[in-house]
Amino acid sequence: MLRSIDVCLTPALLNLYEITNSIVVVIDILRATSSIVYGIDNGAEAIIPVAHVEDCLAYADQGYLLAAERNGEVVEGYDFGNSPFSYTKEKVGGKTVVLTTTNGTKALHMARENAHQVVMGAFLNLQALCDWLRVQDKNVLLLCAGWKDKFNLEDTLFAGAVVANLRQDFTHLDDSSVAAEDLYLCAKSDLRKYLHKSSHSHRLAQLNIEEDVQFCLQLDVCQSIPVLEGNALVALRA
Repeated sequence: MLRSIDVCLTPALLNLYEITNSIVVVIDILRATSSIVYGIDNGAEAIIPVAHVEDCLAYADQGYLLAAERNGEVVEGYDFGNSPFSYTKEKVGGKTVVLTTTNGTKALHMARENAHQVVMGAFLNLQALCDWLRVQDKNVLLLCAGWKDKFNLEDTLFAGAVVANLRQDFTHLDDSSVAAEDLYLCAKSDLRKYLHKSSHSHRLAQLNIEEDVQFCLQLDVCQSIPVLEGNALVALRA
């Protein structure tokens, strides 16, 4: 089975990839996909990603939780943003969340237009995701959400972790996959220390949410893989 694994370092480059026969893994480590993975693992019935803050309002008065984040902060008037600590079992169990974020939901909406399938990846579900991808018969594109269409370190490190885990199972890796894996191998002994170099880490530090960053860098806390079905992210069924 000849399969390729590619890394798209920013959504601005997505148009360069043929993804109709690919599983696209959307990656926004700090913090959208980490929170989505954690929320689905904690029993959220669904998480509906929308592109714009105003789109959340269409779901008002339907019993849904409305979550909106821009530039790392909760948008005023919404239930919460994209901190993983807002996606605990007590808060989201059995509920549907409507979510919009600066980078992650944008990348997801771009991927869904042409991808064979769209799933969410985070360090929190790294091994579960890799175990599942290993036995699929599709190419894989690791789509880094980046920061406002620019490259970022944290998403690339996660892409590299996936490549390192799966490289023996795929016949072709592009140069961005090789670079992402090399970065991950340099950083994996202390991801947080390495990410002190990142611009987004500095942005989040100004918001006093270091606890969120530390949480998002944990390995294999979750077993769930959120998958896009229709307009909603739900738990992938075995």
